[in-house]
Amino acid sequence: MTLTTPNILTLIRIGTVPLLVYLLLFPGPVAAAMAGAVFLAATVTDFLDGYIARNYGSGTNLGKFLDPLADKLVVTAALIMLAGMGRSPHVPAWMVVVLVSREILVTGLRAVAAAEGRIIAAEELGKYKMVLQSIAIQGLLIHYTYFHVDFFGAGMFVLWIALVLSVWSGVRYFVEALGTRGQGLPAQVAKRAAG
Repeated sequence: MTLTTPNILTLIRIGTVPLLVYLLLFPGPVAAAMAGAVFLAATVTDFLDGYIARNYGSGTNLGKFLDPLADKLVVTAALIMLAGMGRSPHVPAWMVVVLVSREILVTGLRAVAAAEGRIIAAEELGKYKMVLQSIAIQGLLIHYTYFHVDFFGAGMFVLWIALVLSVWSGVRYFVEALGTRGQGLPAQVAKRAAG
């Protein structure tokens, strides 16, 4: 198995997870700024690996598996740590439960669909959700007020929007999955009847 540049960047992004978790164990603006910088670096590698894979034809099956996994690991780790931190204010735990549950359910849905030979592609709404989540988490990690900007307040505002899009896109995934499954049923019934 040959590792391409996008795959290496994706593995680096996965490697930021333990560093991000470690930094969020410490209170104070210095650790918060460092955690924000690590998350920003992870976000940049996400953009770069996708750009290189698309424009230089270096996409691989390994990359198709690792890239969304890396995204989910970084975002989920950051959200869980933000909800569990002792500093105040902090992200409500119920919001994290909803966001993480949506990711697990959609991933499971895609796995079931793939086992049945159906592909549920990522839709634009899901991509917007991911972008908004990343912007929100960046602000929430910085947490403190700089240049008269309340980064925590701004991050929570964007996270609320991301939450709505997350639930909405999750429902659409399930509706689409049930719809495509239903479309396949008549053919299966007819095949059994003919047999």
